[in-house]
Amino acid sequence: MTSEAGSRQIEAVVIGGSAGSVDVLSTLLPAFGPACGVAVLVVVHLPRERQSGLAALFGPKCRLPVAEAEDKQPLVPGAIYLAPPDYHLLVDEGRQLALAADELVHYSRPSIDVLFESAADAYGSRLLGVVLSGANDDGAAGLSAIARAGGLTLAQAPEGALADTMPRAALKAAPESAALSVARLAELFGTIHAGLCPQHAFTPRVSS
Repeated sequence: MTSEAGSRQIEAVVIGGSAGSVDVLSTLLPAFGPACGVAVLVVVHLPRERQSGLAALFGPKCRLPVAEAEDKQPLVPGAIYLAPPDYHLLVDEGRQLALAADELVHYSRPSIDVLFESAADAYGSRLLGVVLSGANDDGAAGLSAIARAGGLTLAQAPEGALADTMPRAALKAAPESAALSVARLAELFGTIHAGLCPQHAFTPRVSS
């Protein structure tokens, strides 16, 4: 749905990554401004036996509040939610978060696919999905689900990723997606205002 010339209305951004993605997120998450008007949900593959330090790492750098997601927590725009270790993160009915200890997906819990597929069901065309650096195929099926639901889809340009398996698999599964450098992704996130996302960046297979 186009709300203004050259813009799409979105309500949430889902981001997934694995090996090499923490440094990328340290650039991308601070790009969201306080007036972005979207909820941002992030899955990073983490060691399941250790506590995550991502909220403490990203929080001081970001202009939005950053916290680990909690079960049954209502989703609000203008906040960043991180999947905790050893739990799948989902968007449940009523636009609230859910945590699940179901089986591993792509050897991972949390799984990017689980988040993306549940968010696609909840938000449909008002969702933006982004797959970052990683060394397996998690996120590919989820990005395809977002595309089928009419959402916007992006991947980190594989040639600039520390581990290119994940973005390449995502682009193969969702060929309508654009491939953008980290700098271009940060620029795009910084332009999201009141839920309006500029559409000019979403040309398939564009990189810089």
